[in-house]
Amino acid sequence: MTVDNGVRVVAGGMLLLSQLLTAWVHQGFVWLSVFVGVNLFVGVNLIQSAFTGFCPAAAVLRRMGLK
Repeated sequence: MTVDNGVRVVAGGMLLLSQLLTAWVHQGFVWLSVFVGVNLFVGVNLIQSAFTGFCPAAAVLRRMGLK
């Protein structure tokens, strides 16, 4: 698996986890989906990583052995 695919897996997993927690634990967990999906920081981070080539999630995944 590549780092790019890994970043998408992490984001998708967080969204799925948020939806499951919202359905089974507490409706307040819907805010995790909002944070992961449409958060201003994520948008800024995507723009920043496009110009600098640095993505914190990608750095962690590389340390875990993804290429």
